[in-house]
Amino acid sequence: MTAFTLGEASARVLARAEGGLRDRSRASARTRAPHRTGHRPGHRTGAPVLRDSIEAGTFEELFFATPAPGETDRLLRACRRTLDAGRRLRREERAGTRTLNATERSIAGLTAAAVRVFEELCTLARLNQGRVYPSYDWLAEATALGRATVARALHALERCGFLVRQRRFKRVDGEGPRYRQTSNAYRPLLPARVLAYLPRWMRPAPLPVDQEQHRAVEAQAHAAMLASLSCRERAAASVGGMLGKVLASLGAAIDRDIAIVCESQNNSQPRMNSY
Repeated sequence: MTAFTLGEASARVLARAEGGLRDRSRASARTRAPHRTGHRPGHRTGAPVLRDSIEAGTFEELFFATPAPGETDRLLRACRRTLDAGRRLRREERAGTRTLNATERSIAGLTAAAVRVFEELCTLARLNQGRVYPSYDWLAEATALGRATVARALHALERCGFLVRQRRFKRVDGEGPRYRQTSNAYRPLLPARVLAYLPRWMRPAPLPVDQEQHRAVEAQAHAAMLASLSCRERAAASVGGMLGKVLASLGAAIDRDIAIVCESQNNSQPRMNSY
């Protein structure tokens, strides 16, 4: 058996440990290399599409809405007032006089950068008849904010309810990946959850009692009408576009199955050759 001094033994142990770390780092680098390039290993298209994405050009007509005159200005004023309300909520929470619920925490998470990004989105909605689909880089350039700050601002607006965001992808011709992620679609809104924290003069006036009753009667009549339709007719009346056509075809198949079942129940006498 070979004898080593304490210093030699320690040097050998450290050398083996460093060699093992280098081997593990090289193996992990080989494993992570495909992810650094943005490609998923083994993905047949070569470029993954983010979750909940919809193909560009198939839903925009139903998603976007032309704002009414002065609507974007009212949305921006409400967002600024909500920012002030969030600051008051944070001050009360720090003082220990208030415990915030989920809605109040989303309001308290609103920042001045989020209001600036919302202002730019409202401007685009006013100028482009509600069609808003800027990229992160475009918003960062227009607002003089960092790209990461823009991303956090969009998340804060979405949590608070001032924004609806839809991811999009588009098809790419030629060799390589057949799909590519493109800019998101945005729609500015006034969330009902923040109305209680706005000044009284900014809240919408309540509807008259007769108008509320008229809307309730219309809703009941609409529900009764939908209940009287077949599956195909209900899909065509409820959803439009390509999705509506697909659902209508599925509804027609369901209607045929229901008709077959009803016919077999009405003629329940078995045939003689079935014995």
